[in-house]
Amino acid sequence: MRAAQDLKWKAHACAPPRTPRASVSCLLIVLALCLVWPSQASADDVRVFKSPQARSAQLRIHGTTDLERFAAIITDYQRLHPGTEITYADVLAKDIYRQQLTAGNRRGKAADVLISSGMDLQFKLVNDGYALPHRSSAVARLPSWSRWRDEVFGIGYEPVVIVYNQHLLAPERVPRTRRQLLALLRQHGAKLTGRVGMYDAARSSVGYLLATQDHQLGNMASALQDALGDYQVVLEDRARILLERVARGELVLAYNVLGSYARARVDSGAPLGVVMPEDYTLMLLRTALIPRSASNAAEAGRFLDYLLSARGQAMLSQQTGVHPVIPAPGEAPLPPQLRPIPLGPGLLVYLDSLKRQQFLEAWRSTVLQSEQPAATP
Repeated sequence: MRAAQDLKWKAHACAPPRTPRASVSCLLIVLALCLVWPSQASADDVRVFKSPQARSAQLRIHGTTDLERFAAIITDYQRLHPGTEITYADVLAKDIYRQQLTAGNRRGKAADVLISSGMDLQFKLVNDGYALPHRSSAVARLPSWSRWRDEVFGIGYEPVVIVYNQHLLAPERVPRTRRQLLALLRQHGAKLTGRVGMYDAARSSVGYLLATQDHQLGNMASALQDALGDYQVVLEDRARILLERVARGELVLAYNVLGSYARARVDSGAPLGVVMPEDYTLMLLRTALIPRSASNAAEAGRFLDYLLSARGQAMLSQQTGVHPVIPAPGEAPLPPQLRPIPLGPGLLVYLDSLKRQQFLEAWRSTVLQSEQPAATP
């Protein structure tokens, strides 16, 4: 199947009031803002792409894709629209969401396009009225599971994989299913203690989404979670850090990692193996939306149509490793092993504050039960 073959890898800080006479209530307000205000991207995570010709339009994009990987896509768009100046900020998914709830919703200060792997948070923004609709022939070609109310759109999808260090795990021990991963942990737990990593569901919005999806797809998730906790799973909030630690040999393997990042490390020569679990492989959508606070909504719509064009889909696949979401003519449907996470109200279930609190409490009680620093290889 062409789809399956492609997927096998074509595929200010808040300051207290200056005066000591400030009231306690003011101090509490400031402290509250520290808790909800989004962390800003550092200067190294923001780049302005000057327009090749006289500037006639501007566009500000906030995305979770690493800046260096998205730069070529922006440059290609500017070949088609040389009068557009583009600012790209690499921002965590949870901060993209929070910016729309706080200062980010002020016209002139917010992004014009939000591109995120946190598809549940993107959907919630739409559900809560923070997105503008966009209709075009490009949008109309999207599969029904990759768009919602013409307000949030899948621009590509990628498998969620197991990554391992090829020097540390013999081929016959490489787990191909979650049941095999559980058996590996139980049989070789002493050697793997502190040597297996995954997303921190409490700190990473993508990690939280993947953890909740696992729990909805079968009873293996609970047993695997218990075992990971027993053997002191190492938690990180970025795929890049997990992959670096596996590549250096600090970790033997990492579970539930975004496939595009893993593929990029393999292509760069890292000694990594990648497994798409045979029991099921979650397929995560990269989604885009135009926030209601956008100052340049028309240009945002043109950029979105570019991403969904044949040229834009090819660039996304080449530069970020995501699989094109618009099927090519005659392309076979996805095999049953691959499970796209659909855009829909189901994404809101675990974003309910009570449901989230209950899930994370249960998650912490197992995964963090004996957390210790990773063992030295």
